[in-house]
Amino acid sequence: MIPSQPFPSPKLESSTSSLESSSDVLILGVCEDDDGNAYLDSNGDLPKRLVEHLTQRKLISAKLGEVNKLVFPNTDGPSLIVCIGVGKTSDRTRDHAFDSAATAVRSINAEAQGVVDIALANCFAEETHDSIVAGILNACENQSIYQTTPKEFVPETLRFIGVGHQAIERGRIIGEAMIHLRRLVNEPPSEVYPESFAVKATEIAKASGLAIEVWDENRLETEGCRAILAVGAGSSKPPRLVIMRHQGGGAEPPLAFVGKGVTFDSGGLSLKPSDSMADMKCDMAGAATVVGLMHAISRLGIKRNVIGICGLAENMVSGTSYKLGDVIETRSGKTIEILNTDAEGRVVLADTLNVANDSKPSAIIDLATLTGACMVALGTEVAGLMTNNQTLCDSVRDAAGKEGEPVWQLPMFELYDEKVKSKVADIKNVGEGRWGGAITAAKFLENFVDATPWLHIDIAGPSFVDSARPHRDAGATGVMLRSLLRWVET
Repeated sequence: MIPSQPFPSPKLESSTSSLESSSDVLILGVCEDDDGNAYLDSNGDLPKRLVEHLTQRKLISAKLGEVNKLVFPNTDGPSLIVCIGVGKTSDRTRDHAFDSAATAVRSINAEAQGVVDIALANCFAEETHDSIVAGILNACENQSIYQTTPKEFVPETLRFIGVGHQAIERGRIIGEAMIHLRRLVNEPPSEVYPESFAVKATEIAKASGLAIEVWDENRLETEGCRAILAVGAGSSKPPRLVIMRHQGGGAEPPLAFVGKGVTFDSGGLSLKPSDSMADMKCDMAGAATVVGLMHAISRLGIKRNVIGICGLAENMVSGTSYKLGDVIETRSGKTIEILNTDAEGRVVLADTLNVANDSKPSAIIDLATLTGACMVALGTEVAGLMTNNQTLCDSVRDAAGKEGEPVWQLPMFELYDEKVKSKVADIKNVGEGRWGGAITAAKFLENFVDATPWLHIDIAGPSFVDSARPHRDAGATGVMLRSLLRWVET
């Protein structure tokens, strides 16, 4: 296979540059309900009058997310000014800083650019400046990583006017973490399978200063991880389990993040139709999120103990595939009756959650592209939350709200427990037909966390999308990384 496109690596700088500087493009925020553009005030009367005149005549829109391009008659400065509407004061939140900056830089990615000045800091509060940087860097990644002739280009240098070095470095780390996450998901399944995922995670961990441990199929057998091994039994590529550790909080118990890493899901013997299988390289987005999150936590030097665990398997069809009617004894000792081999993610997570519990964490959060039922319930842009601890759920929901990532809690009433009980084993891997599928999947997982505070996040909808939006390409989105990073830091 031809090599994929390299990771975006523009040079990032802090600047107090003026319009007379040697830049090719200026990205300028335009506010809807106040002046806000102190940058223009300090750089001559002409550009300020020009922007104000065009705005008043409604030839430039300050509405949130609106992009207007001006060819500027200035031989000493940028020849192109991109005006991005940042809306009203109430609009200028962290997520809008992220999206507005990303939208602006994606509007110029059809051509190679040298130096791009970004004058958005005056429009947003200082505590959002890292989001400007992260948004722009994240926007430089796209899913066309195997096109021989690139259709999107990354600027050579990004100069952030009015953004301090600390905010730039924090934004760089978050942006790079999201790129790692998205690249893992966007790579084809011939490139990312359990063993190669573990190799890539090891490279990221070493570069980030994380401790990492990889369990191969022999170690999985020794550890009694029969559920992971069962799901991977039909593939020529054996399963793996990855454990990443960040020790920043002394003797306190760790926080544990667990990710579903089904690197390709054919459905097994419960075979998916082709249309449903086409994007199943994304079924490891939960594990990729854990890797990206651990990268950011370590690089930021967060003073917490955090462990990230990825259960990795490829769900394929062969004479050695696990079968409907099989009963699997999991690592915890609980037994599972298999009634659908396409409900494999929860089977992988059964052992992975049990491994997480070995560390006696203060809380476990798992991320998984687990159910189409969650997409039916909440659509493709909202992640589902299910929990055994309301305080934990509320704190994560609050963090997601501050980062602008929509989530919604689904109920975990005890009446759902009966729907995953088996007649021949302790539990079965599907509920009762179509009804409450996202919740019965979570109820299945609850069997493997004991009394540990636990939150399950079903990211099946928002983690991978078919259509591009102004602020990001189609494919992997990196959803929930920023929210969970904020949660860890609070």
